[in-house]
Amino acid sequence: MRRSRNAFVLAAVLVVLALIGLGIYQWRAGVSQGPGSGTSTEAQTGAPEQETEPNTPAEPAWCPAVEVVSVPGTWESAPDDDPFNPQANPASYMLSITKPLQERYDIGQVRVFTVPYTAQFRNIQTERGRAEMTYDDSRAEGTAKLAGELKFVAQTCPRTQFIIAGFSQGAVIVGDVADRIGTRNGPIEPERLLGAVMIADGRRENGVGVNPGVELAGQGAEITMQPFQRVVDVATPGATMTGPRPGKFGEVADRAYELCAPNDTVCDAPLAIGNAINRAGDLLLANGNHSLYATNPDVIPGSTASAWALEWMTNRIDNL
Repeated sequence: MRRSRNAFVLAAVLVVLALIGLGIYQWRAGVSQGPGSGTSTEAQTGAPEQETEPNTPAEPAWCPAVEVVSVPGTWESAPDDDPFNPQANPASYMLSITKPLQERYDIGQVRVFTVPYTAQFRNIQTERGRAEMTYDDSRAEGTAKLAGELKFVAQTCPRTQFIIAGFSQGAVIVGDVADRIGTRNGPIEPERLLGAVMIADGRRENGVGVNPGVELAGQGAEITMQPFQRVVDVATPGATMTGPRPGKFGEVADRAYELCAPNDTVCDAPLAIGNAINRAGDLLLANGNHSLYATNPDVIPGSTASAWALEWMTNRIDNL
């Protein structure tokens, strides 16, 4: 009896992992990925070099009113990409939000910075996948770079305020940093964060943060899969399922926005692993949702995730 139950649990875990992998693959399919363009000193440091003079003003002239920091998803970035003109993946989802922002605002008013990081997820099922960086290492790299950029600009520009946003793996990174900020353990004070936008967040919880879209029955895959870490380790080594965020976004929970498409198993995985077997057919048919956030009308009634995020950001910036 125990052997039968263990086999059932293993099958259910593998179903969820397969569905998550399929969703990410469908987003990646057909996209050519060239190497990132060479970065200047400004791109590498995140800011122009400053001359050190005795009478340097408290805030350099380049400091913006708002910095928007974007974190792309898996396979949508590269560690040597240009943060002000990303080229690693021309089809990167976050470009549907950041490009219009750059077109609307002068960099002196709104500085749009895209975090350049490896953005990979090791998959032992393929030769190419086995050569990639693990999810844990990629996520740690992206987290460090996001936190570093926020800290640098916050210390250099005392009056600058911030918006952070990310998709998929980038959404997990943004959510983790927002959680630290909200519990006063992050790179900036909560008062300086105008908001955080997480699109397809693998640690999403119903009732945590703000859901501006449709009601969802599930939760982030990292929460559902956490009790089955041993199985995950076999299928996807180096991918720690970290469960729910301990701080629940703290002081920034009222401006931590979670956008998720119904049945996207990255952010709307079944609450119970056994349900993965029962729902496998529906989830398989719907999991292409992970690649359609720029056009999917079922995330935000009357809009799309990209359009909603862009409208929210511009309204927030214009009304400062």
